Amino acid sequence: MKILLLNQCFYPDVVSTAQHLTDLATELASRGHEVTVVTSNRGYDDPSTRFKRRERWHDIDIIRIPALSFGKNSRWRRAFNFGSFLLVCSIRLLTLGRFDVSLALTSPPLISFLAALFVKLKGGKFCFWVMDLNPDEAIAAGWLDELSFTSRLLQRMLRYSFNVATQTIVLDRFMKERVIAKGVDPERVTIVPPWSHDDHVSYSQTGREEFRQRHGLSDEFVVMYSGNHSPCHPLDTLLAAARALEARSDIAFCFIGGGSEQIKVREAGLSNVTCLSYQPLDTLSSSLSAADLHVIVMGEKFVGIVHPCKIYNILSVGAPVLYIGPETSHVTDIASQKGQFFRARHGEVDAVVAAILAAMTNPSREPATSFSKQNLLAELIALIEVNADLTDFLPDRHPVRPSPGR
Repeated sequence: MKILLLNQCFYPDVVSTAQHLTDLATELASRGHEVTVVTSNRGYDDPSTRFKRRERWHDIDIIRIPALSFGKNSRWRRAFNFGSFLLVCSIRLLTLGRFDVSLALTSPPLISFLAALFVKLKGGKFCFWVMDLNPDEAIAAGWLDELSFTSRLLQRMLRYSFNVATQTIVLDRFMKERVIAKGVDPERVTIVPPWSHDDHVSYSQTGREEFRQRHGLSDEFVVMYSGNHSPCHPLDTLLAAARALEARSDIAFCFIGGGSEQIKVREAGLSNVTCLSYQPLDTLSSSLSAADLHVIVMGEKFVGIVHPCKIYNILSVGAPVLYIGPETSHVTDIASQKGQFFRARHGEVDAVVAAILAAMTNPSREPATSFSKQNLLAELIALIEVNADLTDFLPDRHPVRPSPGR
């Protein structure tokens, strides 16, 4: 089966969508499928990083296309970056032949629309893997007026993607509800949560000690936020807690990742805060294991629009979790599987401080394996193969067939 994968990020980039798409691509290739990936030749968080324009890697044909890079300091800069990528991508797709299945993610926003047009022009089936919802995210963030011409146009493009897709894969029940509310047939929407990278990520005592020593954190209780620094995950309450605890020499805050909001963390000027860039997958066990308390943040308006995938690798290392966000979300759905799970709402700085102090009194680790890569990746591949109507031609494969509308 010939499969085309579309997303702005792919190996060797280290952001979440790149890692999950790389997992999917390598497993599809190992099953004998012909896999082609069209992606960007720039690093997502650091556009100055350039990757090879063409590469054959693990039997995957990687086509990396150029795009403009005006930075991420304003909405118009990001819009130009996305627009240039989509323009070059559309031209490059015209040069490609037919694929049995084309699968698109959501970076940049509405790349799914190009994939839908592509299958209409060239044939084959389209699967839509929804990592976040746009323009819903831009509207919730206040970047777009819901009634504007641009917003209405983008919503029509999104609905077209859903209508063409043979199968839409969403990440949680809240996202499924939002997609169905747009008029999509529930039978064509399936929940497959992102998996933990449990083949690479697990608790490492040695890695923990090395990471903490390297970054001057050996003697502190480390509160860590690791992931995308985005307006969808507002960090103001956590930073206010760090400021309230700045006099405590036994508590340190470590922010790892990238995104437009990281500058806010750096400019806070707090002596108890360490800022680091995204960590490669092969060192992720060390950085995540170094935390005594992990923090997950969800913006009030973004439930069902974005999905903090960071929680799955955090579950793998078993550290206690502090969740800052609305009372009902996919994060609180998962809370029942965690022994030490603390909650606070945005603005509740005292509650965050109290949770940190409570976690210090009873440190524990309880690794969870409910979201293993082996099971969830097999489920996703089963969806792709079933929707291509090609499983009858794969007698040696026995994929896990998900129940409709899970």
